[in-house]
Amino acid sequence: MDFSITAEQREMVETVRKLRHKQLAPNAIKWLNGDFPWENMKSLGEIGVLGMAVPQEYGGMDASVLDTVLVLEEISKACYATALAVLGEIGVQPRIIANYAPEALKRKYLPRVADGSGVLAICLTEPDAGTDVPNYKTNSQVKGDRVIVKGAKTLISRADIADVLIVFTRINSVPGAAGIGCVLVPQGTKGLTAKPSYHTMGGEYLCDVVFDECEVPLDHLILRENSMKTLLNAFNTQRCLNASVCLGCAEGALEEAVKYMRERKAFGQPIGDFQGMRWKGADMYIEVEAARGLLYRAAVSGNPFPDRAMAAMAKIYCNEMAIRVTSEAVQVHGGYGFCDEFAVSRLFRGARFGSLGGGTTETLRNFVGEHLVKRMDLNTGVFGLSKL
Repeated sequence: MDFSITAEQREMVETVRKLRHKQLAPNAIKWLNGDFPWENMKSLGEIGVLGMAVPQEYGGMDASVLDTVLVLEEISKACYATALAVLGEIGVQPRIIANYAPEALKRKYLPRVADGSGVLAICLTEPDAGTDVPNYKTNSQVKGDRVIVKGAKTLISRADIADVLIVFTRINSVPGAAGIGCVLVPQGTKGLTAKPSYHTMGGEYLCDVVFDECEVPLDHLILRENSMKTLLNAFNTQRCLNASVCLGCAEGALEEAVKYMRERKAFGQPIGDFQGMRWKGADMYIEVEAARGLLYRAAVSGNPFPDRAMAAMAKIYCNEMAIRVTSEAVQVHGGYGFCDEFAVSRLFRGARFGSLGGGTTETLRNFVGEHLVKRMDLNTGVFGLSKL
């Protein structure tokens, strides 16, 4: 089994790493106020990162899920706010448009994603339902050649600045999971209101979004009723990228911890010479490498949408690992680790988002357990469940 990455992937990561050291890391603290990191996005767009999930015919790279995982991991080592902004451009949003939208809408939106001039927002969570997608209340009613969207979403990233909102919605009031589909609502549509309402501990703002009888053309209804399975399958990519952000936060925190162990002295010697600190470093490193192996396996399990169980397991482990590792990195720094000016403080807060978005760890753990109990073949055992 070959666990190495290709020369092209290594070159791609190295390009992003140079930008990380030159621009992303030195300026990371400035995005804690909630401003969107446009200048970082411009630089990332210039080196092709923002077009990774866009097909080549629309100006993108059509990169694999693993490629996007590797790049987002590198960005996340430096700046959580920028990583979250990039996640929206290389994750499920452009993939849904590329795979399901009509040609005219692909040509309208995807080139702007690829060159960094436009961003996308995905609208999932509602005031009374997050993970419980079958009980979403937002409804899109088909009337002739138009679709009327009515409802509300909450905790939505970039909804106030996005070119278009990708809305998970009920179609024609069909109840339950059978009624879930997807509609595109362009920014500026009459009746659309997106208000930044919540400033997160990671730095970015999240929006409340209201669709007050928003009218869009019928071709903006890109997935009709009975599409929930299709939409959730597309979200397996997002779960891998969520895990990638967490892995990157943990790696960045570990690197900062090692640097501090070398520089900080106590009792006449670097604190990294003490066994207690070395054990902390060893445990952090082991956890990071275990998470990397699980995530990379999940990323190559399917393209453009990875295996659901592998993506869920990778997300659970990376989410929880990142909280442990970044917390230990804060501890290594002592009181400095509690200060905004030190990267470990920001990485710790960024890591905390992972288990909340893209399916909570509780929900995904329940799915993985069900998958194991119901699908394990008694002849092949657990080995037969994995895509090796």
